[in-house]
Amino acid sequence: HVQLVESGGGSVRAGGSLTLSCAATGYTWSAYCVAWFRQPPGEKREGVAAISPADGNTYYTESVKGRFTISHDNVKNILYLQMDNLKPEDTGMYLCAAEPRLRGYCDTYLPYTSWGQGTQVTVS
Repeated sequence: HVQLVESGGGSVRAGGSLTLSCAATGYTWSAYCVAWFRQPPGEKREGVAAISPADGNTYYTESVKGRFTISHDNVKNILYLQMDNLKPEDTGMYLCAAEPRLRGYCDTYLPYTSWGQGTQVTVS
């Protein structure tokens, strides 16, 4: 049973930084894709970044390229999202997700079926 628990959200001024964490249990990290999504207030959920822990390949949505960095600690099985130069439009509930890696790549368009509860990020 996959369990994902996010932490690290908070309120920050524009231009600031936050690091989100997602502690994962219940699966073999090398066989999964893991990703971050966000849901701004009143809007649909959108993919932010994904990583294949097995080979380190990453994917970012265009709006966060150069500002966000996704990484995975393969020893602790923790997913991170380092967010720098935050903008008000980055505000939202941030959720991590996991899905078996059945293709040769990981991105945010896969049908992720395991989700955390989310952590709120507010940028003003």
